[in-house]
Amino acid sequence: MRHKIRLSYDGSEFCGWQIQNNARTVQGELEKALSTLLGTSIQVTGAGRTDSDVNAINYIAHFETPDEVSVEAAHLRYKLNAMLPRQIAVHEISQVGEDFHARFDATSREYHYFIHFRKDPFCEKYSYRMRYKLDTDKMNEAAELLLGEHDFSCFEKVGGNNATSVCTITEARWTSYRPEHVDMMGFPCEDGDYIVFRIRANRFLRNMVRAIVGSLIEVGRGKKEPSWIYELIESGNRSDAGSSVPGNALFFSGAEYK
Repeated sequence: MRHKIRLSYDGSEFCGWQIQNNARTVQGELEKALSTLLGTSIQVTGAGRTDSDVNAINYIAHFETPDEVSVEAAHLRYKLNAMLPRQIAVHEISQVGEDFHARFDATSREYHYFIHFRKDPFCEKYSYRMRYKLDTDKMNEAAELLLGEHDFSCFEKVGGNNATSVCTITEARWTSYRPEHVDMMGFPCEDGDYIVFRIRANRFLRNMVRAIVGSLIEVGRGKKEPSWIYELIESGNRSDAGSSVPGNALFFSGAEYK
């Protein structure tokens, strides 16, 4: 029987999603806990790979159990949450058809990247602090050039080993926002102190979002014109693009399915 699992995790304690030898990963922790609870070896397949320190909310995965293994979803969820480290929370487990695939059935995936400009001890762990202002209008002008189907080799980590570097981006935009603690408790804040980048695509390459954000920051700082993004895509060279931003401010924020 095949089961879908919906979970969220704080990536700061893990070397990414994908299981690795001699490294602590989210997939590894899930497989270990499920195998212990169900008394059989369990393999988990996720919607996509996240890098070290990258977080996820409502991440989708699936796992298979032998027919003779009984799974009561609510009870298993309760036991999983008791066994898993505090950085991983399982929200839901449900039985799905044998043809459901958490990775291949996803029609789109979405990420958010958070930036703040004012020193804020309550955002440091999950947001990237900028010590200079950024022109978000120019960054959005540049982000529009990302839309559509392109070869995004210029934003792919060297050695990514993807069959293709072609992706289709359907949304890429910066907006300002106000964290909950600002209004709830009166933390000092001015308009524009917090911004977030939202990007949606059918698929993403390894390190792609962090490289895109790093390149858009170059535009926001005035070091490059918005048209530079188009030139990067045309060149296909990772060395021409901006530096990758830290992973702690990046969130996998959902996937849509057929």
